[in-house]
Amino acid sequence: MWINPLIKRLAPFPPTASQILQKRNFNSEIFISRLSFYTTEQDLKRLFSRFGSIKQVRLIRDGKTQRVKGFAFIDYSSEDEARKAVKVMDGRILDGRLIFVEIADPRSAENIP
Repeated sequence: MWINPLIKRLAPFPPTASQILQKRNFNSEIFISRLSFYTTEQDLKRLFSRFGSIKQVRLIRDGKTQRVKGFAFIDYSSEDEARKAVKVMDGRILDGRLIFVEIADPRSAENIP
């Protein structure tokens, strides 16, 4: 049976569940901004570990002075754990500062040492 290629492109079959999961970009890393310069990796790990298993905490520092720049990345074992942390911690006060927590953009996290 011959099918017109144009019709096939215009009316594709709905994607399967596995195709949807493959296209979806899972990200279990969160980005925390507006941190105090006195916040440490241990503080972040202690505070954020209640939401799940943390694989890595990266507190970003200035290359020359090694002073904290005020933002960090935390990588969780699963996307659900990261989403819980964002939901609870976004807009909270930490070390006297209002912090913002969001799911990290994979492109920006790769470019920071």
